[in-house]
Amino acid sequence: MPRKLQLICLLSAWLVATGSPWDVVQVFAWGRMFTGYVRQMSLTAAFGQTFKPDNMCSLCRAVKAAKQRQDQSPAAGDKDELGKILLVFEPVPQLVVARPPFSTWSPSNQIMIDLGRSAPPVPPPRNPAA
Repeated sequence: MPRKLQLICLLSAWLVATGSPWDVVQVFAWGRMFTGYVRQMSLTAAFGQTFKPDNMCSLCRAVKAAKQRQDQSPAAGDKDELGKILLVFEPVPQLVVARPPFSTWSPSNQIMIDLGRSAPPVPPPRNPAA
């Protein structure tokens, strides 16, 4: 999956999980109101009219009602413990790993390794033809 698509999916999931679709609809409503007012008056006056609580459009009212319903829903504001899943974590028994026996190395062990080997020839053999 391309990285941009992953980021878009992650952002979309985050927005939906936090209840941001209503915020997006509200921004759309404000934009629509602002463009309607800017045709008739100056930018500052249109900006002021857009955000006055008295001048709410039907979409702004619908968003306000939906947010109030969402805040009053039992899932969001219910403090009842019966509906929650209770996770119980039991203590994990301690795991004890014993250290293997440690043997020290000494130069006398080298003698045991050398048993069965022949000593290298000293001096090295020479080619008689040379």
